[in-house]
Formats: sequence, C-alpha cells, structure tokens
Amino acid sequence: MIDAEDLTRRYGETLAVDAVSFSIGGGEIVGLLGHNGAGKTTIMKMLTGYLEPSAGRVAVDGHDVVDAPAAVQQRIGYLPENCPVYPEMTVVEYLDYVAGLRHVEDRPAALKEVIAATDLGDRAFDLIGTLSRGYQQRVGVAQAIVHKPPLLILDEPTNGLDPGQTQQMRDLIRRLAENATVILSTHIMQEVDAVCDRVMILRAGKLALDERMTSLKLSERMVLQTDATRGDIATALDGLATVGERDGGYALDGVADDASRAETARRLVDAGIAVHGLAPEKRDLETVFREVSAGTGGEAGDAS
Repeated sequence: MIDAEDLTRRYGETLAVDAVSFSIGGGEIVGLLGHNGAGKTTIMKMLTGYLEPSAGRVAVDGHDVVDAPAAVQQRIGYLPENCPVYPEMTVVEYLDYVAGLRHVEDRPAALKEVIAATDLGDRAFDLIGTLSRGYQQRVGVAQAIVHKPPLLILDEPTNGLDPGQTQQMRDLIRRLAENATVILSTHIMQEVDAVCDRVMILRAGKLALDERMTSLKLSERMVLQTDATRGDIATALDGLATVGERDGGYALDGVADDASRAETARRLVDAGIAVHGLAPEKRDLETVFREVSAGTGGEAGDAS
C-alpha cells in the first residue's frame, strides 16, 4: 500500500524528516508516535502530496506521490490536525460538497452511508458551528471517508476530546479499519495502545523504532525477588542469564523464551536459592517510548 524510501524534508536549514524508510501493507492500523516536533505531521503531509519531499520518494498503491498526485489523493482520506470544516454549513451540505470535490458518482447513497458510519444521523441538518468538538471531529472523519479510500490518514484525531468522545473516536477508527489501511498520528501513547497493531516511533525526524505491538511488549528479562546474594544468583545462572539489580530485586537479562525461563527456575531451585518471586518483566508502550526517546531503544526494525 505505502512504500517510502529515504523520505526527507527540510525547512530552510531545519531538517524535519531525516531519511525515513518504511512499508505499510493493506489492512494495517499503524500508529505514528513521537514528541511534538518529531516529524509526524510532516511525514503525513508528504504522504498526501501536500508537501513534496526534499529527497527520497514515497508511493501509494504503486503511484508516486510527486509524479501522480491526483491518483494518490483519490486513494487517500485525510483528517488533518485542524479539522477542515465550514461552520456556516450544515453537516449534510458540507459532506455533499466534499463528495462533489471527490467526484463521487452516487452522492446521496454515499452521504447516507458515511453519516451512518460516523453516527451523525441526529446531527445531519445541524450547522457544523453549533456542534461539539467531538461531533466536529466525526464530521472531519466523514469527509475523509466519503469516497471510500483504501488508505485513511488521521492526524491527532482525538485532540481536544473528552474521555467519552475519545472512546467513541477509537471505536470509529476500529470500524473504519475493517475496510481500509489506517495511519494514526499522535503524541498520546494510549491512543496507539488502544487501536493500533503496529507502531512507528519518530525521534528528531528519524525513524527510531518500527515494530508490531505484540512483539514490542515481549521482554528478554525476568525479575527475581529473593534474599540471596547477587553473586550466588550469578553463579547459579552462569552462561544462561546476566544478573543486575532492579527495584529491590534482581533483573535476569537474556531469558527470552519459555525453555530458558524454565531452566532459570530449575537452576535457582537446584542451587538452594529461595525464590520469593520470579516473573517475566512487563513492558508497555510508555516504557518503550521512554527508552527510544532517551536513545536507548535501538534502531528501527522491519515490521513490514
């Protein structure tokens, strides 16, 4: 669906995106995560053809964004960070206007479908300017999907929403992902954790991590609680695990699978070490993000 090679963008002397490469297949929900200023919005604008890369290239469904922008944009639905709505128009007027711009053939049927998909039926004839922020965000999503694009790009879709509205937006994104590839840009880790199956983390314009959520949370460390000394533990686990101190206990690094974990437990018991607690370390997205942001999380992997 998307292939980016050494995607780079400069603003004068400022390097906003630095040689970023990735591939995204059909049907994926990908979270683009990073601090403000990390390059997320710039990448999205290049994917949509709004900005040309300073170097590198990006193709959507086989069409180069620079050489065939119209073909690319027909395949994309885009919700920018600032919701692109006209407050003086009603919801249905605005969506009909967008459908016309998108050359939708059966506009009445398309409007009916998109209004139902975004739960806007009870607000269809209201002026957009009178709607809550949550409903305006729904209108923004509706305009992005009115032409049934295979690729949906959402930039901070829950920005400014209250918890209830945020949950509604998450549910909507999951439903939309049943028929489209979704790229979700945010600086809020809970959003990625809640709806995405893959995460790409940007740091200072570079792709610092690209990994599936299931593998991202796997850990090669076990945490041991015991009154034994570090030396005794290291002797028992010699050649199997590296022993370090952690939160009043010990971190056993290099224990990556069930077999090595079982061997760890057996050796500790055989050595007469009292095991008060032994469990795999739990890693969450927040932990990984801190590691990557600090520059300790390694280089980007291949999750395509």
